[in-house]
Amino acid sequence: MQITGIRAHHIRIPVDAGRAATRFPQDILVLEVSTDAGLTGWGDAFSYVCTRTTAAAIEEMIAPQALGQTVPEASAIPAFMEQVQRNLHLFGRYGVTMFAISALDIALWDLAAKAEGVPLHRLLGGGKRDRIPAYASLLRIGKPDDVAYEAARAQGLGFGAIKLHEITTPAVFAARKAVGTGVPLMVDMNCPLDGPTAIDFAQACREAQPMFLEEPVWPPEDFATLAEVRTKGGLDIAAGENACTVHQFRQMMLAKAVSHAQPSVIKVGGITEFLKVAAEADRLGVKLIPHSPYFGPGFLATLQLMSGRDEGYIELFFMQRAACLWRNRIDADANGDIEVPQGHGLGYEPDLAVMEQYRVS
Repeated sequence: MQITGIRAHHIRIPVDAGRAATRFPQDILVLEVSTDAGLTGWGDAFSYVCTRTTAAAIEEMIAPQALGQTVPEASAIPAFMEQVQRNLHLFGRYGVTMFAISALDIALWDLAAKAEGVPLHRLLGGGKRDRIPAYASLLRIGKPDDVAYEAARAQGLGFGAIKLHEITTPAVFAARKAVGTGVPLMVDMNCPLDGPTAIDFAQACREAQPMFLEEPVWPPEDFATLAEVRTKGGLDIAAGENACTVHQFRQMMLAKAVSHAQPSVIKVGGITEFLKVAAEADRLGVKLIPHSPYFGPGFLATLQLMSGRDEGYIELFFMQRAACLWRNRIDADANGDIEVPQGHGLGYEPDLAVMEQYRVS
């Protein structure tokens, strides 16, 4: 089976994020890998507001690496992708290059599972869970009263855990008061603080009992400072959406910077690197809680990967979408759980009509 086509689809689906102060459309960059056997693999490249740039990376860097190549079997994908990383390392080991590499890797795993006629979790050793608990990932809201309203609304819809994107203690305490003491509450800060300020913030938030602070420190690769915040701040620390490949995650974890590692399958290097990070986290006693606030093939890949683990959440942006590539089958149920797809490969095929309707030319 040979790769005969590489195509990037830029999809933009309008969303309603409630009272969030941060608003943006849901852009998805879907990679379509065609083969001479009639099978199609679907991948996903992180892009948000740089979708055209990442699409250019797929066209100019990924396509020459993949077109005409034999689709590797599952056991050969890591070596194939290692060579792709080596061939493209001059263009960066993080950022757009790795986002594009991630998309190809996901598509190859999708093809490998389809060729075997099994869902991806079966190809990876069998699923332990057929439903994954989701936590509601709220966008940044700002006003404490609005934060409390949206947190309570998410809880009322069945979510058993909630993540804030807030950088003030009143917002954190407002959310805690709204949801009560028994609900895991995470606080994603998106790298705004220096070390001493982050320590002060962590100490000030302790009575709100957040499950962890996520990326409180700038720059995100300052693992020594992150470790100091973890030690002196008195809270667990999560990070990883801005880390790439198992090598950087290993550095982070060996520095004892995090209690929770957060690989993003559409950023880290795809399924191949995600599996390596998960194995390293298990070896070093670090919990795994993936970054997954997106709605393309990468979300399906994350569901498949988390199916193989005994515990752990999946992250779901708390917003209403105008449409869904997967016919709303990735919505959380009344208990806040999402079903793991059981179809071949990633489990679902995208709705081509939705892709066409929301395509950005």
